[in-house]
Order: sequence, then structure tokens, then C-alpha cells
Amino acid sequence: MRARGSARWSDRAAFLVTIVAVLLQGACTGDTPPTALIRLWADGVPAFGIFVPSEREAGARAPDGGRLPPLYTTEGGARLAENELLDYVFLNLEGMYDAEAIRTVATGLSRSTSGDPPTLLVRIPPISADGEDVTRARVAEALAAGAEGIVFPHVRSPDEARLAVSFMEQAGADVWSPENPGGSVIGMIMIEDAGALAAAEAIADVPGYSVLACGIGSLTRALGDREAGEAGNQEVLRQAKRAGLPDMITANADDVERRLDEGFLGLLMSGPQADEAIRVGRAAAGR
Repeated sequence: MRARGSARWSDRAAFLVTIVAVLLQGACTGDTPPTALIRLWADGVPAFGIFVPSEREAGARAPDGGRLPPLYTTEGGARLAENELLDYVFLNLEGMYDAEAIRTVATGLSRSTSGDPPTLLVRIPPISADGEDVTRARVAEALAAGAEGIVFPHVRSPDEARLAVSFMEQAGADVWSPENPGGSVIGMIMIEDAGALAAAEAIADVPGYSVLACGIGSLTRALGDREAGEAGNQEVLRQAKRAGLPDMITANADDVERRLDEGFLGLLMSGPQADEAIRVGRAAAGR
């Protein structure tokens, strides 16, 4: 009885969070101008970004020996805002969702002196991890906190892709897509599982989202073979191109030119060599 009651309370709480977040967000529709990232992709121009780095020292431990979570600061966000190489930043909250981290990074980015800071993309946990109600609430909350794009990892089927699109709609997001070229918010779907790869064509045909990408690391682990993972990555790219959607891939200085030649429009870097990799990519893209 207690478990069932707790589940019912959790569902009601998630619903209330959704409503409150949507009210806080107000309207994501209307006259909101497109972000820097959307402007580039609308013109078919490759865009470059990085994973938002944690401000905490790598491997830091709590007094009890437990690993400490990532730390994000407004100062760190402000530094990212001043990096003229960045078209977007990618805040990865897939493993540990944290709305305060979104607000913190968004606040830092808003301090840009250029007036056109990098677009903030936020990856939330998969729909399959915590269910539809929680994910719906997180989408609304993340957008209200300052996310300019929501990344849905491990989308397993066309039905889940449609759910992701519906969550954006219910949050009032004006999603940029082939059907809505005047949109101002990004919705990104990631294919990372063998079953989803088999359904890539049907997922690509779901209307109402912005970007289709392969989580190549996860897909490679799922398939158990690097060559199979890359073949899956190329299939997702083929379907994205067919549907008129940008595709994003992780890259470095050694492979960024190849990824550009293949047709990827989102190049995502990480680590201390990220800026140099972006410089190589920008030069190859004529930017």
C-alpha cells in the first residue's frame, strides 16, 4: 500500500511541477529571436561547441569517500560566454539531472558582453529512466531555467520520439524544425540503442523536432563492435540528411575535418584541446 501511495503522490507531484514550470516559463513562442545556433543551421553552416566543463577537480571525493557530483558556476558560464569560438554549449545532465545547474550556467552565459552568447543545450535523462511524467516536468523546468534546447538521449522508437515532441509542445516551446523554420528552441533526439537504430528511418520521419544524432559511444557498446557503431552512426546521418535535420557528433582535431566532409553540422568537443579542435574545424568549414 505504501509503495502504491508513494507512486500516486510522485505522479501528482510531477504533474504539479510541470504546471508550475510552464507558468514560470511563460510563452516560449512569439517573437523570441532564433539563437546563434539556429541561425547557423538554418543556413547549412557547421556549428561548433563543447561539453560544459565541471568546475570541480576531477576525482574529487566527499569526506565519506563518495564521488562528488559535477560543479557548475555562473563564473564558468560567463567564461564560456566570452569564448568567441563557441556557437553552443552542451550541458550533460543525463546521469544526474539538476535544474539549478541549468539556471547557474544560463545565468553565466547571459553575462556575455557580445550580446550573442553560445546556445545552451541541455541533455536530460532518458524517458525510459524515470517515466513520462517526470520527463515532461523536466522539459518544462529546464526551459524555464534557461535551456535553449533539450536533448533527449536513448530515444528507442518513433513513439518515444513523438512523446519527446509532445513534451516540448506542452511546455510551450516554439521548436525549430523543417515544419517550423521560424522556431526559436531546439529539440534534439539521440539514437543510441540497437532497436532504435533499426527504427531510424521512422524516427527521422517524426515531425516537430530539430536535430537527429547518434550517441556513437553508447551505440558502439550496445552493438559490441566499433565498426558496427560507426556504421550505425552513418545510417543515422543518412536519415537525418534525408529528413532535412542537422546531425551532431563528438569530434577532435584529428577527425573534425572528416566529420565535416561527411556532412555533420554539429561538432561537439571536450577536454583541454577543445579550442584547438574547433579552430581546425572552423578553418576547414571556411569560418
